[in-house]
Amino acid sequence: MKQGKSLRGRTEDNEPNPIDIHVGKRIRLRRTILHITQQQLAEMLGLTFQQVQKYEKGLNRVGASRLWDISRVLDVPMGFFFEDIDESSAQRSPMMLNKDMTDMSFHDVQPIVDDDPMKRAETLELVRAYYKITNRALAKNIFNILVTLSHSSYNEPDFDEQDDDE
Repeated sequence: MKQGKSLRGRTEDNEPNPIDIHVGKRIRLRRTILHITQQQLAEMLGLTFQQVQKYEKGLNRVGASRLWDISRVLDVPMGFFFEDIDESSAQRSPMMLNKDMTDMSFHDVQPIVDDDPMKRAETLELVRAYYKITNRALAKNIFNILVTLSHSSYNEPDFDEQDDDE
């Protein structure tokens, strides 16, 4: 690929990027699981059904704000659209198609690790589950149990680290 030439998200042979195709397939998968037609999804998003078709085929790229809306309508986290992406698709991301990245593997690109527990998916899942508990007295009891457990086991080793003799 020539440096400076924009492919506008397409591959060198002007085909849709495999990542865009994967995201489109995940949109279609979730839409069909929910028994929503392309027309219904389009109406919920303020689009035409043709635009939804293009997203699902990967012909048009889904922008971040649109993907956010789609994730809300289809009731899935944003990461859902990227789950199960294969190595060959990942190798064809715009970053990986960059001339300077061709010798790198997808796994060589390390994500920035943030140790803030408030940014972990597990934390968000726990908070969502907590607020789905309709019995607020029960929710408060569960909260108190978690707080108590966190204080009592703070300096104890994990179960996996304990000796089997105990």
